Amino acid sequence: MPELPEVEVTRRGVAPHIEGRLVEAVLTRRAGLRWPFPDGLPALLAGRRVLHTGRRGKYLLIGFEHGTLIIHLGMSGHLRVLPRGVPPGKHDHFDLVVGGAGPQVLRLTDPRRFGAVLWHAHADGELGGHPLLRGLGVEPLGEAFSGALLHRESRRRGAPIKQVLLAGDIVVGVGNIYACESLFRAGINPKTAAAKIGRARCDRLAAAIREVLAAAIVQGGSTLRDFIDVNGQSGYFQQTYFVYDRTGVPCRNCGSPIRQIKQGQRSTFYCVRCQK
Repeated sequence: MPELPEVEVTRRGVAPHIEGRLVEAVLTRRAGLRWPFPDGLPALLAGRRVLHTGRRGKYLLIGFEHGTLIIHLGMSGHLRVLPRGVPPGKHDHFDLVVGGAGPQVLRLTDPRRFGAVLWHAHADGELGGHPLLRGLGVEPLGEAFSGALLHRESRRRGAPIKQVLLAGDIVVGVGNIYACESLFRAGINPKTAAAKIGRARCDRLAAAIREVLAAAIVQGGSTLRDFIDVNGQSGYFQQTYFVYDRTGVPCRNCGSPIRQIKQGQRSTFYCVRCQK
């Protein structure tokens, strides 16, 4: 599944092509993806100007004067910016056509159809109150995220720290890959109960999360299944993994074989010698 870095890479790639442009058309090629496409979406957006793009966790946000388009890439989706007139493929389900110098198409490809295209009107209240957004924690790259916050909010959490990070209600967007890599950098065993991690270690973990996510964004994210950026390029952060998907491979720090376990139906990778 595309995680926060992949979505942020997508947002940065999309922004110059659609911000400030008028929507000429919205094309849908099925009734919906994970959820139905909003009723009357073409009429809602045609002739309206894209004011800005944003991101909340793993959700891409496209802002208009009267509301926000919310896009989730699902398990294997991606967005591409294409010249107008490029014929759609089998798994191309949604087009946002924008005008201006060189009309372009923002096209959502989603082979497994676990993604979503939703609409939140300003008349329905603050965007943060949308059912998919209101329970999300703070942004890991924002000023509100810190070791102090992580320490304070985890005092009553008996679950393993890896699971607490994935839950997304303290800090949002730290998915499986980046949780594994952050815990390695911080020297914390992923099985450790969150409540047992002291303030100094929470500080190290918060800093590691910021460093890992920022590095992944710079490197274009990770290539996960069908993920590519808006120009069709793959990310290369996976070339620098320390633990993720390296089962049995010697640790880059100490030489011990990387171990793999299951936590909450997800694979966890860690070094038993470097992570205590």
